[in-house]
Amino acid sequence: MTGRGIDQILPFPSNPSLHEPFIASAIDYVKLAEATNGSFSHPVKFNYIWGDLLGQVKALNPLLRIINLETAVTTSDAWLYKGINYRMHPKNLPCLSAASIDCCVLANNHVLDWGQMGLLETLDVLHQAGLKTCGAGQTLAASQTPAIFKISAAARILVFSFGMDSSGIPNSWAATDHQSGVSFLKNFSEETVMQLAEHIKKIKRPGDIVIVSLHWGPNWGYEVHADEQKFARDLIDEAGVDILHGHSSHHPKGIEVYQGKLILYGCGDLINDYEGIGGYEFYRSNLVMAYLPTLDIQSGNLISLQLLPFLIQHFRLNTPDPTDILWIIDRFNRESRQFGTRLEKIQSKVNGSTQLFLVWH
Repeated sequence: MTGRGIDQILPFPSNPSLHEPFIASAIDYVKLAEATNGSFSHPVKFNYIWGDLLGQVKALNPLLRIINLETAVTTSDAWLYKGINYRMHPKNLPCLSAASIDCCVLANNHVLDWGQMGLLETLDVLHQAGLKTCGAGQTLAASQTPAIFKISAAARILVFSFGMDSSGIPNSWAATDHQSGVSFLKNFSEETVMQLAEHIKKIKRPGDIVIVSLHWGPNWGYEVHADEQKFARDLIDEAGVDILHGHSSHHPKGIEVYQGKLILYGCGDLINDYEGIGGYEFYRSNLVMAYLPTLDIQSGNLISLQLLPFLIQHFRLNTPDPTDILWIIDRFNRESRQFGTRLEKIQSKVNGSTQLFLVWH
């Protein structure tokens, strides 16, 4: 969520005017953070927000870096009346390049905050920067087209992105044959599953890895409903999905490994401007994680999942202290017990850092 307060500390902030019920300027989100954790110098360099993540990820050298980009990247002033409107100035896009992002999934409830023109500019800016996108487009077909990455002569990674109204996406944002918008799913029905299965199988080749990135569910709360679990499992069984990348919750939720496939029910935010906002302290949304799964290229099955924990402070990803790491482990294990998974803490023999890995039955 690189809009609003994050956008204001970057080198080219947008007009800070907001249309929220209680806050009229994005600058106030910066002031809230500083009131909570002390002042800090800004504007910052483009790589600043990623903080300690950059060195850790560089050492691990992942093949692909995927984010849910939950903001419009636009100068449009055609804001939609919806309570919260996120945008980042196009000139601040190097903040994504600084983390070598490969793919932005866009089927979420903020990509159209600044109207159709805002969406089209977002797509144009991302594509001009060499970033692949999925989940939103000028037509329904474009929104449903996956981002495709060739990883060998015989294998590709296909990234599909879809959104649901349970995450706050208005039905009117759904892309059609004649209207730009997001790839929108109406429900968890068997019909929806079979439609997705048919769509994916038309594109998937033998040897391909399929990731479905899904914006669903409320911002707060750990509960995974039975219909959500069934839908995720059905996508694995019927559509050949290898990873279900779920998001919308502002905090991490439980993780399941089903038939060898990874289901992330809610990744939580990685970057946001919530520092200093009260009301949801119970969830510790300032403690965030990056997820690094390793898959078997032949089967698509999960071999390992390393989780990198961070503490957001001064709008930057910082290494958390041992007490915070223990809180993450305890909360995660409480929520994932129902799925037969847990986190295991390992001390690195190389640099002594704490590493978290998923354990499953």
